[in-house]
Amino acid sequence: MHVTLKVRAGLPNLRGDRAFPVVRSALKAARRRLGLRLVHFSVQSNHLHLVVEAADVSALGQGIKGLAVRLARRLNALFGTQGAVFPDRFHARVLRSPSEVRNALGYVVHNFARHLERDGYVIPTGTRDLLSSAAWLTAPPPELAPVVAPETWLLREGWKRLG
Repeated sequence: MHVTLKVRAGLPNLRGDRAFPVVRSALKAARRRLGLRLVHFSVQSNHLHLVVEAADVSALGQGIKGLAVRLARRLNALFGTQGAVFPDRFHARVLRSPSEVRNALGYVVHNFARHLERDGYVIPTGTRDLLSSAAWLTAPPPELAPVVAPETWLLREGWKRLG
């Protein structure tokens, strides 16, 4: 599944030097909990893109809720704020085919470039987002990574069949 979590307006940039380590730490702590497996991610200024595997809808809901609570506590402590960090329900899209998975993975790991290009920056071809899981797109993540290796065929091999 491709999941998007948006933070409430007015919070500092999640890609900032202070916020990103906190976000990464929360992702790592939740990468394999409550029936949810975090396989890929991208942190943007005001939202997160996640590619996850979940046993069922209940596991997806519990896993994302657990991650959101973990993130909210840590970010509120960091920013000195209170209240809901993720005021809206997450958005999730089921990925059913190799082409859907390939498109979602490309979107997630290259999302930073879309945002920067919209702001007038030129992103050189082949630039990798260091605030995402792009480093582990085609290689298994190390044990200390904030993501886990995929278990489903679509995320492990299926998406690669399209070239």
